[in-house]
Amino acid sequence: MELPAPLIGIDLVDPQDLGERLQRNPELRDELFHQGEIAYAEQQARPVEHLAARYAAKEATVKALGLDGFEPLDIEVVDGGELTRLRLHGEAMSRASQLGVTVSISLSHLPGMAAAVALARPRGA
Repeated sequence: MELPAPLIGIDLVDPQDLGERLQRNPELRDELFHQGEIAYAEQQARPVEHLAARYAAKEATVKALGLDGFEPLDIEVVDGGELTRLRLHGEAMSRASQLGVTVSISLSHLPGMAAAVALARPRGA
């Protein structure tokens, strides 16, 4: 059964918490983020805030698409600023196709909080 679109997801991530988790388990970075996401964040003044916003975007996208769990690498945040967009892979891409939607995102972050909103709307809308 298809869900009616548009569909919205939102998520918040604590950058400090994410940073501590990545320090304790360095392999986690490659399990959660594509190399392009990592490279983009490392070019910024506060990389962990950008990674936290990208992880929030992944979670928000899961909610917008109504996925039951997800593989973090199925959702890739590309570029930054006004050029920020998603590239979907695997289950996320399949679900978006099944629903007939495209997903756009908006990110925001501060030292204490990162946020993302994902909007899944019918293709061509």
